[in-house]
This record gives sequence, structure tokens and C-alpha cells, in this order.
Amino acid sequence: MKATASGTAILMVLASPVQAQNGIHPRDVVTAAIASDIARDRQAERDATRTPYASPGYGRIGSAAAARDACAAKALQQAGRQAKLIGRPSASSMSTGWEVEGAIALPDGGDVPFVCSVRNGSVSGVLLRW
Repeated sequence: MKATASGTAILMVLASPVQAQNGIHPRDVVTAAIASDIARDRQAERDATRTPYASPGYGRIGSAAAARDACAAKALQQAGRQAKLIGRPSASSMSTGWEVEGAIALPDGGDVPFVCSVRNGSVSGVLLRW
């Protein structure tokens, strides 16, 4: 079982002599902590359903320039540390976002084209054409 902040709070309340003076029963504290953990887990599931391909660090992508930047960063991340972007990627409009195409220079001298899809405000996939 993993340790959580609410689990630590439960142990502190159960061990506290103040508990008898203020009328809070340890069972109520445990129940509240469990309910809080359940609510947090359910909220995380709802958030994951709403934005399954969220782009951490980029926020919600709302422009072609932001789509180009996010896709270039993702492609470089997949290609490795020594890879460099060749030129400026191009972004084409789609009904739900953008399609970004570009190329990456590899450290061994080759280059790799990439295609990236930005849908509903986040990067949904990057394809490096090895």
C-alpha cells in the first residue's frame, strides 16, 4: 500500500491526544481521507478522458505556431539529444487541429522527416520516418 498525505494525516490524528478533547472520532477521519482519495482518483480519470493526449509543458495548443513548436520539441525528444531541427516545420490546418511536417538532422549525418498531428489542442502523435 502506498503512503499518501491523507494516510499520514490519519496516523497523526489517531496518535494525537487532542482527538479526545475535540470530539472527532478516528473513524470519521479515516472515512474522510478515503473519500478524498476516491474523489481525487475519479477526477484524474475524468481529466484523462477529456484530454487523453495532453502535452505536458505546452499547455493547450491553440495556434499553428504553437503546434509547430510542440511537434518539433516532441520529434527532437524522440530522435535523441544530439538531433537538430532542419529549417522550420510547416503546419497545415485540419478540422480538429493541425498537421505538422518537418525534418530532423541526426548526429551521424543523416536526416529524418517527421509528421505530427495536433488534435483538440494537444499533440496526438509524432511519426519519425526512419
